[in-house]
Amino acid sequence: MTANNPSDLEPIQPRAAQELYLEHKGNQCSDTTVRSHKYRLNYFVEWCDENDIDNMNDLSGRNIHEFRLWRKSDGDLNKISMQTQMSTLRVFLNWCGTIEAVDPDLYSKVLVPEVRGEEEQRDVLLDAEHAEEILQYLTKYHYASREHTLFALLWETGMRIGAVRSLDLRDVDREDRCLKLAHRPDEGTTLKNGQSGERLVAISSELADLLEDYIENTRSEITDDHSRDPLLPGKTGRLSRSTIRRIVYEITAPCYLDKECPGCKDSRDAKCPEAVNPHAIRRGSITHFLTQDVPVEVVGDRMDVSRKVLEKHYDRRPAEVKLEQRRRYLDNI
Repeated sequence: MTANNPSDLEPIQPRAAQELYLEHKGNQCSDTTVRSHKYRLNYFVEWCDENDIDNMNDLSGRNIHEFRLWRKSDGDLNKISMQTQMSTLRVFLNWCGTIEAVDPDLYSKVLVPEVRGEEEQRDVLLDAEHAEEILQYLTKYHYASREHTLFALLWETGMRIGAVRSLDLRDVDREDRCLKLAHRPDEGTTLKNGQSGERLVAISSELADLLEDYIENTRSEITDDHSRDPLLPGKTGRLSRSTIRRIVYEITAPCYLDKECPGCKDSRDAKCPEAVNPHAIRRGSITHFLTQDVPVEVVGDRMDVSRKVLEKHYDRRPAEVKLEQRRRYLDNI
């Protein structure tokens, strides 16, 4: 039954609701995701405190609009940051509706800014929570498939398309758990930065096991035009860039996980507006490693990107996350 007035709800303070929500998220998501949600919701709890809102039951659509204006003005946020901030609040209020803390329809009154064009392409990333959901789904329903292997490689290594499609069977060292990236222009594959982009990339035991299962049980025995054995073959040779993009668009769409996706068309060939391109996975992967306190220099060497370019184009950690990481670092000195 829809709760239409505060008497239908159970009183709860904003901070108490936040703590229950984070506990709920902790059972489903990584520590990094929980921390990110906590940082963003701290602003909402602070705003409630400043405006004498000590009961979630009292929140209205007007309050949500006032908070949105305050957050934008106080934080001087761009559209991408505002989109992330308000999306988290929307998810939080939707959950609050399930525990009778707010009107179940209140979340629908949260206006999430739309970001389009060049700004979206420059800043969009696949966040760690969504990536983990995709990996869990692929592990359960499509284990060691080409799609599973491709996505796991892109997410864990942050490789560019050119790098991942250049991999041969000989480049996978399952014993030492690493991948060899080589610039081979005379053999049909190149790396973006040429020979300077050549490197060994360490991989986790989970990815090593996945690659072994994929190679032994799923991979098609196909060679390319240069008599090489691509790790990820297509129907007649090496997997093409366009096919990689198509696979990524398909598996990053919410509807792939059977989630609501109102912008989708009925046609399978139509790109879902909520899907992301492979570079968004690279950007999300880099941000994820940085959020996990991996040093910038290590991430840069692993992903073949300079510190300057990394900080300008790839690091999408919220300012509050960077602040907390600096605080933890200084506390350990």
